Amino acid sequence: MDFLLIIIILIIVGVAVSLTVIGLRNPKLADERALMERLEELTEHGEEVDLRKLELSRPFSERVIFPIARKLGEIATKFTPANALQSIHKKLELAGSPASLDPSMVLVGQFVLMLLFAGIVALLFSVGSLKWPTSRIILIIIVMGFLGFFFPQLFLTSKIQRRQKEIRKGMPDALDLLTICVEAGLGFEAALQKVCEKWENELSLAFARVLREIQLGKLRREALRDMSDRIGLTEMTSFTAAVIQSEQLGVSLAKILRIQSDQMRVRRRQLAEEEAHKAPVKMLIPMGLLIFPTILIILLTPAALRLMHSVLGTMFK
Repeated sequence: MDFLLIIIILIIVGVAVSLTVIGLRNPKLADERALMERLEELTEHGEEVDLRKLELSRPFSERVIFPIARKLGEIATKFTPANALQSIHKKLELAGSPASLDPSMVLVGQFVLMLLFAGIVALLFSVGSLKWPTSRIILIIIVMGFLGFFFPQLFLTSKIQRRQKEIRKGMPDALDLLTICVEAGLGFEAALQKVCEKWENELSLAFARVLREIQLGKLRREALRDMSDRIGLTEMTSFTAAVIQSEQLGVSLAKILRIQSDQMRVRRRQLAEEEAHKAPVKMLIPMGLLIFPTILIILLTPAALRLMHSVLGTMFK
């Protein structure tokens, strides 16, 4: 490859990195915070607020790079099937909307990382001394491009699993507190508020969103069903169904919560035992590849040295 192609690849990689860093941030909160700080600074000095000057005082990334990333996301959205956008939106909800991402920014991240991975591999082959066939180099570049394209999806899947694990771990204790609060005479919404005040985790954030939706006029059963859909856990689905049935049938809510708490505690113990049973199987790979060869080298090296210096060793010289 000539020097011009290397420069083009470097430019593509630089743009990809810039768009990824700026595009995956929380734009609304950062822009509002920066705007309020600049307005407060101008008002403290008694200066007249000039909107053009205020806009030009913003960083170059906020004025140029991030709007480009947003525009690329909108363009990618137009050429993306609706089912794919709905799937990305569903995964973002299950992941807890990390960094306030939306489907368009995830699409931008996919295409940018595809260019980034492919550009880095092409650059390495262009400046390196490895002489491989052109067809093999192109195949490796395509594979790395596909890996970069699916990397945001893998990131969302990891976030979903981590969030669900944290919620599953905290549900028994949260339901114990809910049961105590309800038995003490508090209503269900007040008990949820106590849970939100007690902990700061994914489960408390989900409960806080339910409370806000109820305060805005949504029915309790609809808010609970929406929370169950946003979390995607069978335990949460069972909990919301039990609470809704107790409301409709007039069953004691405290008794329902206590039963749910006991069941989830048993479920958590079963999951812990399942993970413990998986540990020996997972240990076979590092033991077979790392530990056993090392032990063989330590045990057989002295015997091999003795054989080399014995009469048997002179027979093979």
